[in-house]
Parts: sequence; structure tokens; C-alpha cells
Amino acid sequence: MDIRQLRTFRTVARLLNFNRAAEQLHYAQSSISAQIQSLEEELGVPLFDRLGRRVILTEAGMRLLDHAEKIVNLVDETLAEMSGSCQPQGSLTVRIPESFGVHRLPPVIRDFHSRFPNVQLNFMSCPQEGLAGGLRKGLTDLACQLTESIKAADLVVEALGCEHLVLVAGPDCPLALQSIVQTADLTGQTFLFSRVDCSYRRTFEKMLDQASVPHDHSLEFYSVEAMKRSVMAGVGLTILPEVAVAEDLAQKKLVALPWAEGQIEVAILMIRYQEKWLSPSSKPSWTSPES
Repeated sequence: MDIRQLRTFRTVARLLNFNRAAEQLHYAQSSISAQIQSLEEELGVPLFDRLGRRVILTEAGMRLLDHAEKIVNLVDETLAEMSGSCQPQGSLTVRIPESFGVHRLPPVIRDFHSRFPNVQLNFMSCPQEGLAGGLRKGLTDLACQLTESIKAADLVVEALGCEHLVLVAGPDCPLALQSIVQTADLTGQTFLFSRVDCSYRRTFEKMLDQASVPHDHSLEFYSVEAMKRSVMAGVGLTILPEVAVAEDLAQKKLVALPWAEGQIEVAILMIRYQEKWLSPSSKPSWTSPES
């Protein structure tokens, strides 16, 4: 077993895709397969289950991933300390809400890439379920969420700014004609939620619960754009960051309801596992959207 094999295994385990791992590591796909096979033969256990074109980690693979993260991080830390003048390199896996990635992150990525061109950035969607576990296991280096707070003693949380949320409907929604919309008025409405932008969903659901407004028959989407277009078509209502719907509101494709609750703010939080070593490439501050 060598560090190259562990790096390859870690990349495949993170992506759960041999072809994408080969592209990221600049290896031939056959080389990736050979390294994993050699590792499995040396350890005497299968690390992945092959399900057609899909792969998933076995229980042994999950255990090895914990060890591989620690070993690779230690090697990277040693190399960084011994060659502090070198240009940062390596990879960062960052989980982000879709609306944050579309409307806030591009100028930050441009600045980061110009300063650290040898760092590979990998962005993933950010459902709240499994986020803390992914950070602890090293599957994710950093995460951003739009939420009120994160409570976990072993997670380091830094506030980057805030987002304003708006309750939106299609232009033909009868509620748009009211001078003010009470939360109780939302009874009987269909609510649309995003699986990739959902960390503030609980805030909204809590407000509905306090007003005894049922939301059991909501619809879930894996695309914010698909969800917005469904709202435009009159399927139901949704709540989204104002920045994600500003253009649609200006073009009157969506209507911001005059909700009695007023303007709702959620924090933009950057989260990492406190025991994870931060490489030089992950130490630069991410620009606040309000800066």
C-alpha cells in the first residue's frame, strides 16, 4: 500500500465514479481500476460494490476511507510544512446550496483560481442530511449553508453574510392581489421545496407549523430552476433567496407575496470539521456576498 493508491482510493470514494476519478487525477481509467484492485488484493477485502455502472463503498471501504483521509492529510501537511514556499496545490471539495453557487460564488471562484491555479475545486450540492457526517469523514472539506445556525461541538462555523428570503408565487396567484398575506392564508397551498437549496426550509416549515398551516403534500425538486418554472406555471408557492429570483421578479415572471412575516434573513455559514487539517489552499477567506 502506498500514498498514491490511497489518494486514488480517496478520490474514487468521494466521487463514486471511476471515470470521473480518472479525469480528476489525470490517469487512464484502467490505471485507476488497477490501483483499486491492487489495494483490494493487499487488504483481502472488496472496497467497492459494483452495481452496473454505479459503485458504492463497502463497509470495509468506509473504514478505509476514514484512515485514508487521516494519512493523506498528514502527508499533505508534512509536504506543506517542508515546502512552504511552494504554490498551494491539491483539491478542495466544497458543498454549496445551488442558489449560492449560481448567484454568489462565480466571482469568488475567479479570484481563487487566479491566485491558486493548481488547486482543483470540486463543488457539490448541499442537502442538509449527511452534511456533518461528510465533513467528519473527510468526504467534504468545506460547506456553505443558508440557515439560522449549526449546532455541533466539533464543527467550526464562520458567518460570511446573510441572505434575504422571499415568498414567491406565479403572477396569476390570487394571493398576489391581497394587500397583505397572513401565514394562515397559505392554508391549502402547494409548497415547492428544493433538495439542493434546502437548509432554510426548516425555518419556513417552523413558521407554517406555528400558524397551523399543513405542508404534508409539498413537492420536492433537485433543481432550483425547475422549481421556479413550476411556480411560474402556477403549481404552488416557494421561498427562495431574493438574489435567486430578482431577475424573475423584475420581469414579472414571479411575484413576491406581501407576507405579514416581513423580510426573513438567514445566515450564510461556512462550515468545516475542526480536526481536519486546513491546507494552504483552503485557508484564504471566502468573500462575503455583502462585501
